[in-house]
Amino acid sequence: MKALLVDNSSGKPVMKQGEHPMPKPNPNELLVKVEATALNRADLLQKAGNYPVPDGASPILGLEMAGRVETTGPEVTEYEEGDLVFGLLSGGGYAEYCVIPEAHAMPIPDLLSFEEAAGIPETFLTAYQGLFWIGEIMEGETVLIHAGASGVGTSAIQIAKQLFDARVIVTAGSSEKLDLCRELGTNLAINYKTEDFAEVIEEEIGSSSVDVILDFIGAPYWEQNIRVLAMDGRMIHLGLLGGAKTEDLNLANILRKRLTIRGSTLRNRNDEYKAMLTGEFADTALDLVESKQIKPVIDSVFDWNDVEKAHQRMKNNENAGKIILNGM
Repeated sequence: MKALLVDNSSGKPVMKQGEHPMPKPNPNELLVKVEATALNRADLLQKAGNYPVPDGASPILGLEMAGRVETTGPEVTEYEEGDLVFGLLSGGGYAEYCVIPEAHAMPIPDLLSFEEAAGIPETFLTAYQGLFWIGEIMEGETVLIHAGASGVGTSAIQIAKQLFDARVIVTAGSSEKLDLCRELGTNLAINYKTEDFAEVIEEEIGSSSVDVILDFIGAPYWEQNIRVLAMDGRMIHLGLLGGAKTEDLNLANILRKRLTIRGSTLRNRNDEYKAMLTGEFADTALDLVESKQIKPVIDSVFDWNDVEKAHQRMKNNENAGKIILNGM
C-alpha cells in the first residue's frame, strides 16, 4: 500500500510517499480504507525523532482516522465490510489502510464527512479524558484552557460547556483565535501575547477562582496557573510546548490550596484504557456530535501529497482547529 514515510536522506526529515506492507487485522481488529486523517503535535515530534513509537504500534504517523471497513477479523461482531468508522490510532493514519481494534472504532454519524470525523478522536478523547477522568470537573465549575484555539482546546471548550455547563476561560495568541473561542461558548478570552492572563482573571472573576486548568504550555505558565487556582483546584498538564523546567519552584501554595497537579498522555495508554475511554465518550457525546451541538473545528484540509505544507502550518502555529489530510 502507499503511505507517507519519513525520509531523512537530505539530513532534514521530510514526508515522502512510499510503499509499506499492508497491515493485517488481528482477530478483534478492523482493516480500514483510510479516507481522511488529522495532524497532531505528536506527528511533528515523531517526524523529528523526538517521540518514540510505543511497542507494537505502527511506525507510520497518524493518530486518528476516518474511513471505510475493508475487512474484519473473525472475532469482530459490531462492524462489517463497508461500514463507515472513525477512531483513535496508536499510529498508521498517514496511509491508504490501517488497522484499529473494534473497541476503538466508532460509527461515523449521519451527515458527518470523513474530514470532520477524522478531526474528532484524538482531540475530543484527550479533552474528555483531561477534563472528566483526570480533572474530575463538576457541573458549573470554572475551567481555564490554554491554547484554546488548538484542536484539543476547541474540543475542550465544547465539552466543558455542553456536558458540564462550565464557565470557560481561554488563552490564545490572536484576535481571530479568540473570536473562534468565543463562538464556541468561551466566557472570557485572553490574548496571552498582550495580557497577563492571571491579572485579567483576577480582575474579571476574582482571585483564586479557577477550578480546573488544562495546560499544554508548561513551565512559563506555572506560577500564574498556581496563582489563579482555587482551593482544591486541579491542574492537568497535557503538553510542554513552552518547556519542562521552572526555576524557584515554591510548593507552599500547593499545600495551602490543597492543589492536585497531574500529567497525562493518551498514545501510550493500553488498549483497555482506550477502549473504555472511547466507549464512554461515544455513549456520552456521540449524539451531541450527530446533532452538531458539539463539532470538530476544521482549520484546513490538505491533499496528503501536500503534507509538508500542512506540517509547516502546524509548526508555525497558524492553525485554529484541526488540520486534515485526505486523498489517500
